[in-house]
Amino acid sequence: MVSERIKYPQLEKLFKKHFGENITNTNPLSSHGSDRQIIRIWNGTGKTFIGIINENLGENKAFLNFSLHFRKYGLNVPEIYCISDDNKSYIMEDLGDTTLFNKINARPGGSFRETEIDLYKSAINELLKFQIEAGNTLDYSYCYQYPEFGKENIEQDLKYFKQRFLINFYKSTLDENRLNTELDIIKGYALEVPRIYFLYRDFQSRNIMLKNDELYFIDYQSGRKGALQYDLASLLYDAKANIPQTIRELLTEYYIVQAKKYIRIDEEEFRNHFWYFALIRILQAMGAYGYLGIVKGKTNFLESIPFALKNINFILENKINDKKLSYIKKIFQEINYDT
Repeated sequence: MVSERIKYPQLEKLFKKHFGENITNTNPLSSHGSDRQIIRIWNGTGKTFIGIINENLGENKAFLNFSLHFRKYGLNVPEIYCISDDNKSYIMEDLGDTTLFNKINARPGGSFRETEIDLYKSAINELLKFQIEAGNTLDYSYCYQYPEFGKENIEQDLKYFKQRFLINFYKSTLDENRLNTELDIIKGYALEVPRIYFLYRDFQSRNIMLKNDELYFIDYQSGRKGALQYDLASLLYDAKANIPQTIRELLTEYYIVQAKKYIRIDEEEFRNHFWYFALIRILQAMGAYGYLGIVKGKTNFLESIPFALKNINFILENKINDKKLSYIKKIFQEINYDT
């Protein structure tokens, strides 16, 4: 028995108005942690498009305006074909189903070959264009969550970690005062770095697509002003991508070399601060795993927790020499989670 296809009246109307033809088939796609509806649609010739339905107008305006801006700089982001009058739906280019995560996850024996390293180097090259070239003239008034990754944003991310992760996965009695003191230390280091670049916010392997052997980029609508280190940490400490530590170190050095083609960088300062941004990114991601996995019931997010624990313990043990973080180290040494 063939099931009747799901119809989306707002997309049907928009598609007909713009292309002068009807949608012949639809297939809803996973929106992962988002509340958007993402639908693949077909026309009569078999060509595919992506339709988005989203009640969050701020998010839509950010994505649409950022997309237009990034395309002016030659960055591979999806082309927007048409937008509804109420800005709650739009139709854009279909970039396919192959992500950078798919590509590296298929590697034999889990090893990183030169081809995968080259893909990450290419991603870094494009990241710098987002951060510095395009970021320099971006209209940040479209940022719909926070205008910059500063004190308020960092505090919210750390609070999210406490409320959504620790409350669910730390079984011992928590000393709130000690924890808050050490989280403030991490925040303090992050705030020492200039926040004048475009911070993509979720620059990780599932948001990097591969189409015709080229990298394309999606889900930058949460972008804001911020420091360079955060996005690099998002890419390299993307939990389930499970990049070998030696490759992370190599790619960090590659990033620094490439960044110096755009701006002056104090290499030692960049490296020292990088680890605090990596901590903040992983802690925020842990909060998301707890919220999406437990509150929203999207249990696949829980699979990332063991990888995140491994990453944060490595950083705390090997990259952060500050003894002032001894309590946070103790907390993560005591958390043992296995899906």
